[in-house]
Amino acid sequence: MGWLQRLFGLDRPPENAQVNPDPASDPNAASGDASAATAESSDASIPPERVGLNGEYDQSGLAKRVALAFDQDPSLQDIETVYVAQTGGTVVLKGEAPSQEILDQMVSVASGVSGATNVATDQVTVG
Repeated sequence: MGWLQRLFGLDRPPENAQVNPDPASDPNAASGDASAATAESSDASIPPERVGLNGEYDQSGLAKRVALAFDQDPSLQDIETVYVAQTGGTVVLKGEAPSQEILDQMVSVASGVSGATNVATDQVTVG
């Protein structure tokens, strides 16, 4: 089971899903959240941590794009004991990593996703 399926219930990534997509030019058009659309209406761009898999506004966009990046990395595909969340631009990893090497790889991959300003690992134990 892949990261996107396990964490977000997506059987497969949406068509054209990207780890670092170009944000939609009109956040009001793609937003499912009216308050977010109102807050964004004066700005023509979506905050980097809220960009979804296809460039649309997504409250969990950064976490989903990190999950997609983990799905695309063969060394991270079989890990089912770590979870991905986000707080603003911080990617939060939780759970148990099989080794420090794997955790370091996860931090490296997550750091390379646009909008990630930090990767928190204080909720991960190494087993």
